[in-house]
Amino acid sequence: MGSLNVYSVLVVLFLTCGAAMATKENDQIIKENNCETKMGLPCVLKAFTSIFETRSISNKCCAELVVLGKVCHSALVKRTLENPLFKDLVPATIIAKSIQTWNNFPALIYSPSPCS
Repeated sequence: MGSLNVYSVLVVLFLTCGAAMATKENDQIIKENNCETKMGLPCVLKAFTSIFETRSISNKCCAELVVLGKVCHSALVKRTLENPLFKDLVPATIIAKSIQTWNNFPALIYSPSPCS
């Protein structure tokens, strides 16, 4: 029985350290690339709702996201998913939507209709 408790503690430690390392890695990417300063707050919020609530955003915000870059885009989405406020979301679904959204932006920034 004692070995089961030790095993359980090791699993919890492994999972906790893995999550902490992922958070640290995303934070480092965000810091090194100045990701949080490349977009204005209104466009950040619109991009966020585009991914997390399936809404469209303006061409201007699409252009800002393209300037932000894919590395920053991915790191910011992953860091958001690490936030306990979003624990009920399915990460695979959000990441797939994030990739889909990113792939649509460059082609749509010059279109007359908002990005979706």
